[in-house]
Amino acid sequence: MGPDSARPSPITAARDYDSRQSRGARSLVLIIAAIVTTALWLPADGRFPVRDLEPPPRRLSTLARLETPRLAAVHRDRQALAEGRRSLPPIPGLTDFRVICHAHAEDSVHTGGTRPEMLMGAREAGVNAIFLTDHFRPPRDFMDSWRGLHEGVLFVPGSEARGFLIHPQTSVMDGMNGSVPELLSKVRDQGGLAFLSHIEERPDHPMDQLDGLEIYNRHWDAKRDRVTLIALALKLTNPRDIAQLDDALRRFPDEVLGAQVDYPSDYLAKWDAETPRRRLTGVAANDAHHNQVFIVKMVDETTVLLGTIVDPDDKKQRVSALLRPGIRELTRGRQPGDVLVRLDFDPYARAFRCVATHVLAPELTEASLRDALRAGRAYVAHDWMADPTGFRFEIGERSRRGDPTLGIFGSEIEYREGLELRAEFPVRCSRIRLLRNGAPIAVGRGESFTHRLTTPGVYRIEGWLMLDGEERCWLFGNPIYLR
Repeated sequence: MGPDSARPSPITAARDYDSRQSRGARSLVLIIAAIVTTALWLPADGRFPVRDLEPPPRRLSTLARLETPRLAAVHRDRQALAEGRRSLPPIPGLTDFRVICHAHAEDSVHTGGTRPEMLMGAREAGVNAIFLTDHFRPPRDFMDSWRGLHEGVLFVPGSEARGFLIHPQTSVMDGMNGSVPELLSKVRDQGGLAFLSHIEERPDHPMDQLDGLEIYNRHWDAKRDRVTLIALALKLTNPRDIAQLDDALRRFPDEVLGAQVDYPSDYLAKWDAETPRRRLTGVAANDAHHNQVFIVKMVDETTVLLGTIVDPDDKKQRVSALLRPGIRELTRGRQPGDVLVRLDFDPYARAFRCVATHVLAPELTEASLRDALRAGRAYVAHDWMADPTGFRFEIGERSRRGDPTLGIFGSEIEYREGLELRAEFPVRCSRIRLLRNGAPIAVGRGESFTHRLTTPGVYRIEGWLMLDGEERCWLFGNPIYLR
């Protein structure tokens, strides 16, 4: 065979050439597509796809979260977060105080708890201060309540009235029935505080006379989850379901109460819409009453009353064994009037662990906490998921990490080139979301987060945790205002 015999024919060579050209063209197309795709899906701050800027959707219903294996899985993930938690140095001159901003005791027929019971719960949950929000009950003056330190817990009197959480310095009884502008003016005189409450009921309320608003309310989570409330009522007439609930409350109390916690989109939308126009401090609303104590009371061997400890018998639901056969088993050997079931879902300590407002102040005094709340030196966290103490959100020079920060959450700073936002979390976040004027602009994960600033705006940050394979909102920092 001659030396040219291994050469392909002209036709074969041409075909091979076309094939190589075609492969090259396809490769070029793929490279271009990859570049475009990378530009579109490039991880923000190098850590997370841009497509995930939006909050992750809720994956499990409350009833699914209440299944014992899932409660156990969440508990294990919480333990792992606690074991891996790191201690962060405090901001010089400031202490991270755990504060409750919406709580009731001895103030209405639908409140089940007392102030001594509240104090005991606060001490158990590590709460430093409680801003009371008594329901307005004239002629009683809500300012005539606990004030000052009680066994190490600071109490500040106030009221939930006319859609607001109000904490005046002195009595405003003479203005409670006046116009809203007149009332708010009296409340805020001499350093009083006023926050918009229950945003779902008044999303369009003007904010010009207010210091802030609730950005989460535990009661709203319950109100919008009627399916679970009905299902729980049915479970309370089935002995096997009662045993499961009782076991869950004993083994996983915080996980049970936290099962309804959801992303407060309505509340955050109001906050994000208003902060570009004015400074507003976001606080948490426990709305704690200790009234979610469910009881089943025997009428006769085939009938029971179902309700809570604050419901009079004529307001409880009458349930018959014709509809719920398990009632016969509950009443067997019992007497009319006996309480057959009593399950306590919201003792004060558990309610206070569910969510809190962390306030950074120089000292544990009423004046110091008032000043810090007014200035926005605060963040909201679901403490039952993980202890957030030490969280930092600050702004500084991009090239000067070791220098003092220019400001923390609540600060108002003039924009200039070369600035960056920094956040430090005591536990690893599955998702960190940064928003500017309410719009998500960057997302990451881990314990630390930085973002170069290129434009003024109102910047706030969120931390999310992975529990039982489901991302759940954990922490909301008050904004830094970059003018």
